[in-house]
Amino acid sequence: MTNYTITPINTGFTNTSKGQYLYHHSVHKFYDVEGFVKLPVTVFLVQGGGRNIMIDTGMSDTEIAGKYHHPGSVQPQGHAVYEQLERLGVRCSEITDIIFTHLHWDHVYYLDRFVNASLHVQRTEYEFAVNPIPLYYKSYEYPVLGLKPQFDGRNFKLYDGEAEIFDGISVYPTPGHSVGHQTVVVNTSEGQYHCCGDLIFTYDNLKPVPEMHYDITPPGRFLDIVDEWNSIVELKKRAKSQEFILPTHAPEMIEIVESNRVYGR
Repeated sequence: MTNYTITPINTGFTNTSKGQYLYHHSVHKFYDVEGFVKLPVTVFLVQGGGRNIMIDTGMSDTEIAGKYHHPGSVQPQGHAVYEQLERLGVRCSEITDIIFTHLHWDHVYYLDRFVNASLHVQRTEYEFAVNPIPLYYKSYEYPVLGLKPQFDGRNFKLYDGEAEIFDGISVYPTPGHSVGHQTVVVNTSEGQYHCCGDLIFTYDNLKPVPEMHYDITPPGRFLDIVDEWNSIVELKKRAKSQEFILPTHAPEMIEIVESNRVYGR
């Protein structure tokens, strides 16, 4: 099986309510849920087997993020995905593939720069993204808002459930945060890492809550709580340990990125 390296990249910070996003209201008494926290928007550069692969492409600039999404969110200078890749010595035109955990705005920006990349996503996610219910217009930047979705006019390779995309890279459905959310599994010399997107917002979401007889700590932001719950349980079952789970927004990812960690190197 092909081994890859995984380089985490932080594309900015979303200003996020702890109580609304990180923790379900039923567990608020067990956690600090007051105020807001700036969560990282992490994407991953996966290299190996002659390919340069992105898992998601991250968030927009500060103006769009604050105006249409989360006021107070920021993309610091130099944090856009194309700027980060340039510092790593990789041109956007050299990215061969982009595998999306889902198509929310903070996972798909600057797609027009990736002119040679094949795009991969679950069919259910794509079909909902191009025709969402009004409640999710902002999440997918639906044109009625005066925005053009980043994925507009692009062709996708669509998957119906679990699939091997390349030797050593596979996906499996983890719906709940979005209709067609998926987790990407990448084989490395250290083991298999699960890039789980927004399935969890903090590693706390993996913890049981014995007082409530919960086997996880459910997040507060979800589309379907039953799917969300079952998907987190599935993630815990499949991953070797917490160290092999790589979320988009977990605060711990800030330190990991700043340490220049490259998995599998």
